[in-house]
Amino acid sequence: MEPTFGKAPPLGAPFLPNAVIFDMDGLMIDSERPGIRAWIDAARELGWDMAEELILQAVGRNEESTKNLLIDAFGPGFPYEKVRDLTRERIIERAEKEGIPHRPGLIALLDHLAALKVPLGVATSTDREAALWKLRKAGILERFSAMTFGDEIRRGKPDPDIFLLAAARLGEAPRDCIGFEDSPAGLMALHAAGIRSVFVKDILEPSPEVLATVWHRCADLAEARALFGH
Repeated sequence: MEPTFGKAPPLGAPFLPNAVIFDMDGLMIDSERPGIRAWIDAARELGWDMAEELILQAVGRNEESTKNLLIDAFGPGFPYEKVRDLTRERIIERAEKEGIPHRPGLIALLDHLAALKVPLGVATSTDREAALWKLRKAGILERFSAMTFGDEIRRGKPDPDIFLLAAARLGEAPRDCIGFEDSPAGLMALHAAGIRSVFVKDILEPSPEVLATVWHRCADLAEARALFGH
């Protein structure tokens, strides 16, 4: 059945999903803080002073949305593509030297869901090429049976499109899925898609209005394991 928009199901009620959908950056891999630093350093290297408060607003957004954010802030003369490309170079250099660390509890949770035979998907605002590289580098690419990327959809988070597409690729209705997110934009997208959300904080604390839509909040992914039985 084709997924449709709908109100998120009751908050906190017991539920065993047919599939689980994960965000990537900041949720499964510890990439948000290094990424933010890389954006700031790349912009400075090219002569632009980028405040951390500004680039934090891009957390959870796709390429187009991030570009619009920065052009709106700096004006049409801002060399977005040059800053983006230099940022990616810095991120790759660091990852090649240090690897891409997992967020706490990730492997235990993925192992637990695999034992329960729950299909897993990824819905990330990162573009396909970069996301596949990160997942492979982090050693978790083969864990997922369906993946959806930021450059595959027209409207990024907080719109629901990427999660609706992820659910469709998993062959499940949104109401039968659970989604994991660390960003306010991602939580808003899950709610708009009618998917129960699990919030695991990385950098940003959502507003009370966004938190009111969350099905469960967990301190880390290890704690989230209990949502699916012991």
